[in-house]
Amino acid sequence: MKYTQLGRTGLQVSRLVLGTMNFGPLTDEAGSHALMDAALDAGINFFDTADIYGVDEEKGLTEKILGSWFAKGGDRRDKVVLATKMYGDMTQGKAWNTPSWPNHSKLSAVNIRRSVEASLKRLGTDHIDIYQFHHVDRDTPFEEIWQAIDVLITQGKILYAGTSNFPGYKIAQANETAARTGRLGLVSEQCLYNLAERRAEMEIIPAAQEYGLGVIPWSPLHQGLLGGALRKEREGAGSRTKGGRSAAGLADPAVRAQIQAYEDLLAKHDLDPGEVALAWLLTRPGVTGPIVGPRTPAHLESALRAVELELSEELLGALDEIFPGPGPSPEAFAW
Repeated sequence: MKYTQLGRTGLQVSRLVLGTMNFGPLTDEAGSHALMDAALDAGINFFDTADIYGVDEEKGLTEKILGSWFAKGGDRRDKVVLATKMYGDMTQGKAWNTPSWPNHSKLSAVNIRRSVEASLKRLGTDHIDIYQFHHVDRDTPFEEIWQAIDVLITQGKILYAGTSNFPGYKIAQANETAARTGRLGLVSEQCLYNLAERRAEMEIIPAAQEYGLGVIPWSPLHQGLLGGALRKEREGAGSRTKGGRSAAGLADPAVRAQIQAYEDLLAKHDLDPGEVALAWLLTRPGVTGPIVGPRTPAHLESALRAVELELSEELLGALDEIFPGPGPSPEAFAW
């Protein structure tokens, strides 16, 4: 496994991030434990989760599965850089962004305190390494947010703060507010970023680089579109080609042609589409590592191969022709 610094911090993390959103809904506890053991054995030390992950009747289930794995000992917790997220309402059966009662969602000091205590209990640990805001809160000032984070850092309950799904201007606003009072500020941003979805290059990634945040792309295979979706469709394999973003994407003739060109290109080079999609992200400026969410050992093995995959300049150029990015800002939208 290869490692890098997380943004401007001294924290060393693996170039792949183990995403756990499938743990509980799609992979049972035993299978989840086996995948975490395999990831750790392979050198992946960066695990990402969220308080909201689980199933409707039990939000927080995924954190509990991680907690039961940590409880098995063997220095599991000490070896892992643990990241989780908060924002949504955790009341059973409620929509994640529709609170059942005032102050049970978003980023008020009250909800931050409530959420971190609940996550610590589910995870069975005394601290969270990277505590992330899962969404922007337009109603809570960053002065209040940073005051709440300061308390948690002083108490030793979290070490760093990060974000997910933040636009560039909010990253700037958060870190400028932190800088005015001598705080470290945000150290990471999780954003939707992959070959087929490159809008993050317009503002989010430049802001993250300017302020020293590590970029952690989620959905690196664009919910399966970049993982050999057409091949799997022909073979009758892969549930993601039957529903969700893959099915919606392949129903669009333009997207279908783009994915066909992608798969044809990689077939000529005898390369796996999913592995190339991950390897491409590892070449991108500012990217710490993509979040991979394996459901089986085979998925994890494929992701691990991507770390060692070297993409030629010729291939990178051909990928840009198929999936052109927006270009640098502000030139992408101005003269």
